Amino acid sequence: MYTLIGTAKLNGVDPQAWLADVLDRIAEMPQTRLPELLPWHWKAERQQALAA
Repeated sequence: MYTLIGTAKLNGVDPQAWLADVLDRIAEMPQTRLPELLPWHWKAERQQALAA
């Protein structure tokens, strides 16, 4: 758990928001799309959504 939180922080991501979203989405996501949930991809996705 410490590694997950540390990785999120190193990527400038709020660990609580990231983990809550990942835990909510991971069960329904196909295995081939799991890399989208990594903190650096998750952050980029959020930034694009805010810019739109």
